[in-house]
Amino acid sequence: MKNWWFIKGIKRGVITEKETKEIAEWSTEIQGSGEVNCPTNAIEKGRWDAKKCVFCRRCYPSYKPNMNPYISTVAKTEKLFKRSFYLFVVDSGTCGGCNLELKLIASPQYDMTRFGIFFTNTPRHADALVIMGVLTEKMKDVIKEAYDAMPEPKLVILLGACAISGGVIGNSVPVEATVIIPGCPPNPVTILDALRRVKE
Repeated sequence: MKNWWFIKGIKRGVITEKETKEIAEWSTEIQGSGEVNCPTNAIEKGRWDAKKCVFCRRCYPSYKPNMNPYISTVAKTEKLFKRSFYLFVVDSGTCGGCNLELKLIASPQYDMTRFGIFFTNTPRHADALVIMGVLTEKMKDVIKEAYDAMPEPKLVILLGACAISGGVIGNSVPVEATVIIPGCPPNPVTILDALRRVKE
């Protein structure tokens, strides 16, 4: 039974783990060698590009995940968000995978609120706009209106391979992002690590 962590936590007086011990194997850094037929060209000339990878496993066993979930890119930190960091999420055209993984960081196992990270239902209260999925025609105006409604300072976070590179089903979201979180879908540990680094 996987939920023993909850009972153990109550007995010891610890509600959440400091760091997550169990990490899903895929959507972590990939290493290997040789030429493979990658549908998104994430592996070219023996180099792996996390931003393009949809973790389809067509490169397996030549390339394997090495369990390193810290593959996000944070171009800028903002100390103003140190105490509270509010996220407004826009799904511009996902399969639902990124939604599920992002929701997981609010679960007791990851508990994003202990780091001062919260979701908000309005862009007017948001510090960061999180965009997931490929860019669909009717969501262009929605993304622009949400971004314009946010107060300064504000950040844009691209979550998942579809938003970053278009994946295998569409076009990427053409915005200048402060935070890039690769994965298909991204690992909750990767997401939480990137958000925490923004606040440093």
